[in-house]
Amino acid sequence: MLHSLRHVFAWVFPALLAVSLVQASEPVALFNGKDLSGWHGRPTLDPRKWESTPEAEKAKWNQEIADHWKIEGNEIINDGKGAYLSTNADYGDFELSLDYKIAKDCDSGIYLRGIPQVQIWDPDAENNRRNGNEKGSGGLWNNPAGWTGKDPMVRADNAIGQWNTMKMRLVGERCWVWLNGKAVVADARLHDFFAPGQPLIQRGPIQLQTHGGEIRFRNITIQEYSDTEANEVLYKAESEVLQKNASKFNVLFNGTDLAGWKGATGNYTVSEGAIQCMQGKGGVLYTEKSYGDFVFRFDFQLPPAGNNGIAIRYPSVEEIEQLPKDLRHGDAAYVGMTELQVLDDGHANYKTIDPRQAHGSAYGMAAAKRGYLRPTGKWNHERIEVTGSKIVVELNGTRILDTDLATISEFMANTPHPGKDRASGHIGFAGHSDPVKFRSIEVLPLGN
Repeated sequence: MLHSLRHVFAWVFPALLAVSLVQASEPVALFNGKDLSGWHGRPTLDPRKWESTPEAEKAKWNQEIADHWKIEGNEIINDGKGAYLSTNADYGDFELSLDYKIAKDCDSGIYLRGIPQVQIWDPDAENNRRNGNEKGSGGLWNNPAGWTGKDPMVRADNAIGQWNTMKMRLVGERCWVWLNGKAVVADARLHDFFAPGQPLIQRGPIQLQTHGGEIRFRNITIQEYSDTEANEVLYKAESEVLQKNASKFNVLFNGTDLAGWKGATGNYTVSEGAIQCMQGKGGVLYTEKSYGDFVFRFDFQLPPAGNNGIAIRYPSVEEIEQLPKDLRHGDAAYVGMTELQVLDDGHANYKTIDPRQAHGSAYGMAAAKRGYLRPTGKWNHERIEVTGSKIVVELNGTRILDTDLATISEFMANTPHPGKDRASGHIGFAGHSDPVKFRSIEVLPLGN
């Protein structure tokens, strides 16, 4: 809106390990079988700093590639020294597959978006016992202690001298790893080594690490996900966790009409299987049922400069009529618990907005992290978890808001939010004159 479980999912259930995807895009080879065109040298370096790196440094790293990497048949071989082999291209959401073979005592890994790392090492080497190598390869080794995925769930390494096959999937900051057909990481958040506490960088290169022992790679392919494919991965992962717990989301939109919805029904339409706010119209379209704690998920599509919002614990028309006169306008950001902003916040129209107005923010109260929307016209996937006074917003697989409204005492424009302590209410879309679309709309009530 702009004016003119704690986290219930642990994400480590074996049911996630067989997440399958109807794949429309095709894998492409990252190694042409002849030379290292498409690759360059790079060490452990924050991808955000690559463009500003001196050319002399880049040339030095490229020379290290020439000195320490070679090709034999269909294999890329490193002698354990030099810069890491890094793709010229950057990647966002993808599935990466490769084969590798290591020498005794080798310690290496795969950097995803330039972020360390999916671990590869000799699980029987004595020199790495303090680092947990006996647990096997495939873990997200640079994740902080206690984070899911830091250690592999099973040891799946083949014997030294044999080829291993590794498959890695990354959507947003959520990562899966399979080693030799066994799941070793299941839907774990990949920590941004270069920006602790911040969401994972959106795009970056693939890097093949070298770390003291010979390693060979072959059959390196990547499949970049479209917005629809990435969303499907997220939906399947979320649903399979719930199936493990004998629970499931409830469908809120039948894809054809506004059955089950109340409020500003005359200002919304159904277009191509999506609920759409009409151009020049607005108001809150909200669920017939009221909810306390819940997980709400949906896909949405923004037009350029598009503006809408998600009304959280919104009061009914009857409740609004009982409010003080100055609140009977029904503004979701104030009469409800909050309005979570839905906004093309990268548009020039919004260069000067308060951070608490950016997409995913609890309007006027808590600012979400910016930069994780897909381009306008693409479909985004959002997941909102509300438990008590706490709200977590995940956009396209990346957590952009984690806040407790009970702790907030400073408000944008010093305007208080009378409804922020509501314990229940409706879920809705707060239109602001733009044709924003919503589809695949579902809710999971929690504890009620």
